[in-house]
Amino acid sequence: MIKILNTLFVTLFGLGKIPKIPGTFGSLATVIVFYFLFHIIEISSDIILISLIVIFIYSFSAVAAHIKNKENKDPKEVVIDEFIGQSIPIYLYEISHGTEKSPDEALIFYGICFILFRFFDIVKPFPVSFFDKNFKNSFGVVMDDVCAGFYVVLSLICFMVLSSYLV
Repeated sequence: MIKILNTLFVTLFGLGKIPKIPGTFGSLATVIVFYFLFHIIEISSDIILISLIVIFIYSFSAVAAHIKNKENKDPKEVVIDEFIGQSIPIYLYEISHGTEKSPDEALIFYGICFILFRFFDIVKPFPVSFFDKNFKNSFGVVMDDVCAGFYVVLSLICFMVLSSYLV
């Protein structure tokens, strides 16, 4: 029973089992979940943060258990790392202003975060590539996506700074 629950967790309830582009589906599911949490049912950002921290911490042991007897230490079906990495820029966007965000503005921003995250997760600039190549364990599986998420944040900050000088 524990093994089944663990598999459901690391594959985001089976999304990772989709034969083509499971990481993209995991990232897209994250966008939908966060839009629902923040803009439909309006859950407190504190509750979401606590949940993300628990998911992040648990993901290390869950991924380790899932890949324990596998030859491939970063199997495509493991997409909890995409959930964690994609959640970073979206969560930070949602808490970055004290103002209300319109659903349309949020959808545009979520779309930009999705595209940028997938770009950084696929291209793997340093240090994303460092974690991906040098840690063939749960730490590497999760941390390369965390780095990709922070690259999205850094890119958006750079864009905001540059655009403030151009306007």
